Amino acid sequence: MGLKKRNRANAEFSMSSLTDIIFLLLIFFMLTSTLVKIEAFDLPESDSKTVAPTSAIVTIDQSGKYALNSKPITMSSLEQSLRGELKDAGNREDYTITIVAEKGTPFERVIDVMQIAGKLRVKAILATQPKKS
Repeated sequence: MGLKKRNRANAEFSMSSLTDIIFLLLIFFMLTSTLVKIEAFDLPESDSKTVAPTSAIVTIDQSGKYALNSKPITMSSLEQSLRGELKDAGNREDYTITIVAEKGTPFERVIDVMQIAGKLRVKAILATQPKKS
């Protein structure tokens, strides 16, 4: 009798462990993204629940110091730096400048950054924290 041996390699791949890993990564990123705070100082409060994408973060503290993406910068060089970042980003339509102004910062400083965003024809939003009930 001629019996055939079955020495075929199994070509199946188990996806169950891969889906478990992806699910755990998803949970990890969801939890850590809610714990991220933009800066360590007090922001103005708002009822707004709008979440917008951020391309550049301009930080203004009460003493008038500016920072672009956590790097100290002067007001006179802010427009030129934002112009360079906008050129590197490429997509002008989705570019958003987030203004993180500490509570008590004179609003004229915020208006100056908004005017720069207007010159560059990009969106500018003001970062706030939720109102305390």
